[in-house]
Amino acid sequence: MKILAVDTATEACSAALYIDGEIAECFEIAPREHTRLLLPMVDRLMAEADLRPQQLDAIAFGCGPGSFTGVRIATGVMQGIAYGADLPVVPVSTLAAISQACLQKTAHDTIFTAVDARMSEIYWAVYQRDTEGYAQLVGQEKVQPALDVDALQLTGYGIGSGWQAYEQVLTECLGGQLIGFDASYLPHAAQIALLGAVGVQRGQTVPVEQAMPVYLRDKVAKTTAEREAQKAS
Repeated sequence: MKILAVDTATEACSAALYIDGEIAECFEIAPREHTRLLLPMVDRLMAEADLRPQQLDAIAFGCGPGSFTGVRIATGVMQGIAYGADLPVVPVSTLAAISQACLQKTAHDTIFTAVDARMSEIYWAVYQRDTEGYAQLVGQEKVQPALDVDALQLTGYGIGSGWQAYEQVLTECLGGQLIGFDASYLPHAAQIALLGAVGVQRGQTVPVEQAMPVYLRDKVAKTTAEREAQKAS
């Protein structure tokens, strides 16, 4: 199986190529440089593997949540390649990809993933290791104030940029349910590719026109007056 994956949902920009269980990845932390970096990363990986897009089985992309502009960049690149090569698509949650990285690197089975969503909020999800070792969502992914997090009465390990931005609030809120945290985790296309391959095996591909980004917020851009009203409420 051959899967190309792209992700630009955060300050990290990455592309990865999954070929029969082996993954090659290009990764760079480069805020506001995603448009310049992503396509050359894809071209490099495909050239090194001597592959054309038509030889792929699917393309996976980090569908969010994350930066509005960033998620749109990955979506646009995915659409261009998938339309051109008539490929099915696997949308992969940014939070699932971050959680998967932690599951692969640690023995923790329950992950509290928090990504800084700005505007005094975080993208929040609880993931657990399934019987095959992959990240499985428990409950729902949400955008919310850090003070409102719900760990679903589970004990777990915290990861993601939200833990750097709201460390004190999150640790106080979760109390004894938290066994530690690491704020350095960012989404990688390597995990997008892995979960994309799993999605193909599980019949979770969709036509490119149905592969939509996930923002979680009903309104991505709010006026200053709306933000002040939200804080006051």
